[in-house]
Amino acid sequence: MRKKKKTAIFLLVIDTCIIICFFLAYGPFSYLRELYITTAMTTMSHKYLARTIYTEDMINDVLDGNYVKETGESTNTNDIVIGDIDDSGEYDSIYDEQILTRDPAHPEYKLIPLKGSGYQGYMVAIYDPSRVELVMTNKLGRIGQFLRELVVDNQAILGMNASGFVDHNEMGNGGEPTGIVIQDGKVIWDATKTGYSGGIAGFTKDNKLVLTKGTAEEAIKAGVEDAVEFGPFLIVNGKAAEIKGNGGWGIAPRTVLAQRKDGIVLFLVIDGRQPGYSLGISMNELTKLLQRYKAHNAVNLDGGASSSIAIGNETITKPCGYSATGERRIPNAWVLK
Repeated sequence: MRKKKKTAIFLLVIDTCIIICFFLAYGPFSYLRELYITTAMTTMSHKYLARTIYTEDMINDVLDGNYVKETGESTNTNDIVIGDIDDSGEYDSIYDEQILTRDPAHPEYKLIPLKGSGYQGYMVAIYDPSRVELVMTNKLGRIGQFLRELVVDNQAILGMNASGFVDHNEMGNGGEPTGIVIQDGKVIWDATKTGYSGGIAGFTKDNKLVLTKGTAEEAIKAGVEDAVEFGPFLIVNGKAAEIKGNGGWGIAPRTVLAQRKDGIVLFLVIDGRQPGYSLGISMNELTKLLQRYKAHNAVNLDGGASSSIAIGNETITKPCGYSATGERRIPNAWVLK
């Protein structure tokens, strides 16, 4: 009798869970449905999570109502005046004050904690853009390195992940970048057939961040020295992309490279996929956050478990990968030398 009672209770719990899941998936609350679908469909390996539950028509309807429409502009580098940093002691906002008041212990950069509704992370303000470089794994095409290893091996102060990488079934080892990679004014990696095409984002010889939909050859001709291919472009020439709904990218860990009009470079990482700590951020909220800190040009880079910032040999963010530390091997990184 007792065994039958336990079985009945177990079946009741299972039935209740099924009903709740069905209600969340197909009930009247479209926010949860849209969040689930857009989050799953913008991953490289987990689209099946949406397709297992929903039809392609339902998925497409949701994606049609949640998207990022870029401005279509390329960067006007004349807008950026490097060295025009005005720390007069009077600030437009608390966000501007956070950027412009330097840390005496580290005058070359400032680490700024970020916290909002459902997310946490960090932003690094780098005052001299000439010290920002793109560094590569020492076994490009074979295996990536942890971000902290890239920082230490390249005698850098700190770094942030950059390119995406081939990651079928989350079995990628970080050795093969997606898209174009430019280093020292040369194309060192061309994987345009990997299925992802964002835009070229990188720094010119004049240390200005350029975001362009042109070819690698056109970017190099325009003076781009180091660059990766990713997107979307969230802000170009001070103009934010048009974002409908949650932007079609759901809520997830994010990595952003940005530059202000005064030349200050921003590395931004939001942690995610960790209930109770940080779930992540939508493209909508991310763009608003960047605007508060006066980002004039900003590009979304590879997010998810790759998102991380390391200072020296210490990863200060909390990556959400499957390794013991949560870190994933990556092909390259933006660093402060």
